[in-house]
Amino acid sequence: MTATTTDLQTLAIDTIRTLSMDAVQTANSGHPGTPMALAPIAYQLFQNTMNYDPERPHWPGRDRFVLSCGHASMLLYSTLHLIGTKATDKHGNPTGGESIKLEDIKNFRQLGSVCAGHPEYAEAAGIETTTGPLGAGVSNSVGMAMAEKWLAENYNTDDLSLFNYNIYAVCSDGDMMEGIACEAASVAGHLKLDNLCWIYDDNHITIEGETDLAFSEDVGKKFEGLGWNVLHVDDANDIEALGKALAAFEACHDKPTLIVVKSIIGYGAPNKQNTHGAHGAPLGWDEIALAKKSYGFPEDKKFFIPDGVKEHFADGVGARGAEASSAWDAAWEKYQTAEPKKAAELKAIFEGKLPEGWDKDIPVFEASEKGDATRNSSGKVLNAIAANLPFMIGGSADLAPSNKSDLTFAGAGEFLPGQYGGRNLHFGIREHAMAGIVNGLCLSGLRGYAATFFVFTDYMRGAMRLSSIMHLPTLYILTHDSIGVGEDGPTHQPVEHLTACRAIPGLNVYRPGDSNEVAECYRTALLDANHPAAMVLSRQNMPTLDRTVYAPASGCSRGGYVLSDCEGTPDVILMSSGSELFMAVDAAKTLTEAGKKVRVVSMPCMDLFAQQDQSYIDEVLPPAVTNRVAIEAGIRMSWDRWIGSAGKFIGMSGFGASAPYNVVYEHFNINAAAVVEAASAS
Repeated sequence: MTATTTDLQTLAIDTIRTLSMDAVQTANSGHPGTPMALAPIAYQLFQNTMNYDPERPHWPGRDRFVLSCGHASMLLYSTLHLIGTKATDKHGNPTGGESIKLEDIKNFRQLGSVCAGHPEYAEAAGIETTTGPLGAGVSNSVGMAMAEKWLAENYNTDDLSLFNYNIYAVCSDGDMMEGIACEAASVAGHLKLDNLCWIYDDNHITIEGETDLAFSEDVGKKFEGLGWNVLHVDDANDIEALGKALAAFEACHDKPTLIVVKSIIGYGAPNKQNTHGAHGAPLGWDEIALAKKSYGFPEDKKFFIPDGVKEHFADGVGARGAEASSAWDAAWEKYQTAEPKKAAELKAIFEGKLPEGWDKDIPVFEASEKGDATRNSSGKVLNAIAANLPFMIGGSADLAPSNKSDLTFAGAGEFLPGQYGGRNLHFGIREHAMAGIVNGLCLSGLRGYAATFFVFTDYMRGAMRLSSIMHLPTLYILTHDSIGVGEDGPTHQPVEHLTACRAIPGLNVYRPGDSNEVAECYRTALLDANHPAAMVLSRQNMPTLDRTVYAPASGCSRGGYVLSDCEGTPDVILMSSGSELFMAVDAAKTLTEAGKKVRVVSMPCMDLFAQQDQSYIDEVLPPAVTNRVAIEAGIRMSWDRWIGSAGKFIGMSGFGASAPYNVVYEHFNINAAAVVEAASAS
């Protein structure tokens, strides 16, 4: 019998289901129910809707698919395998093999398989972002949609359109419950991002059971209030209805779209009385056999792919995608001739490189006893870089005037509803979504930054951690960094936050000690395209050191360096970061006058310092010198490695106090005199 298109459609959908079931059961770990229920959605999106070329899964004009409910990862892996997604190198160039091999699926959730428990960005082509923590994916999708709007506004011409893609995100009840999702949806609705479609799997099930245990809101009405176009599909298996809803999304030109889809978790599983069990646990081989029987599949065959399924996808998404990517290539070839300057910028974006001359205007600051707050010098350095880095884009959580994070040079512009060409973003008071959105910008090739008060990284840490897991160059500009905040008091004075951020593997935390260290920390951070950076900056002034007397600030590139030294072996090493560095310098003068041999070490980035060769670390901090004192207006924890068990720490052991910042510093005995006393103690 020759299979009809309808037969192949059903066969393809059921193959997504059976591969997912078999993988979860073989691993004896994972979530089979959602992939089974949402297989028709994945099929409809890839086969009939998205501009996506499996042969070139990273071509810049593609539509993006985000599986925000990352626990349903087998839905993505099964689909990417069946449509024939090709593996790529780190630049997105196909290498010839399969992105997701059947062997990977057979080893789902096992060491060495690219099919991890939740999708991991860059593990395999076709995985657009790391999802797992619910709400993360949909927040990334908003950043991706903003990036497309910005790219289209700045680079499309009347004759040549390079950027006209959509972002599709599949999300769950769990995503909708997370606060970050509502924050991100609010931003998207405000900005009228009509290239963004969230498909909400409304199955009323979470791990604990029915959602009415804790969740009874009308999601559709809420999203209407957030400015979204809301559509409904009564049955996830109704391919025709899904197609009509997706067409209605494409026809809407002034709002993002939410498609609320009713599904039955574990669709096809015989035990419908306990379908929430299919969400968080394997079905068991007996139930899988019954499900396969109902699909008409061989009950005893695992990882079975019927004849014609891969060919069906090749005739659908494969053919459409090849045509779309080929048309994009033709436009790109013409574009490079017609718009050479803009084409060079786009090449840098596509290749993840910085344009020539990006750092040529970074200022050198003159020595000054009065100095400046590092948030102020940060603003000057940021603008000097961004003016020569045309795809640097970002903003603040309603604190740009305080963060000094606004781009003020001619042509920087604003990114506003319906006006998408500007580079100043406005996130409102939505810190977590801001961080997730900026990750989405970076996933799209832009150099995105997010700014707020340092204390509010409490609200951002989930997204900050994910930026590090994904090796994104996300830049966090974090001001008001210590008890120097002063009158706002303990709620706004971050004392444990330096240690908390330094604890995130791969996040480089910079706390520069004067304006020239700010410049060098920015230079170092921007050169690193594989790690996020937290630029931690002061509200209050500190002296700008005379670099004819002290070591050059270029030492910041190694994380820590000898700022000033003595003849021979030091009697004591003083070390510090940020706004307390000048206190170590002042203490060194006093101690030197008293006959002590003193070395001062500036430690703007412990993370980078720890990566240096041991010989350099020992050169800066000789093991024989155990008399060491560190001063920082935070807690001690991250300093113990550098000061040793005999070292002393001048800093905080509890929360701050509300008073003028200089009074707060004196109250907690964080000053040069305390350093002198500690250094002199036996």
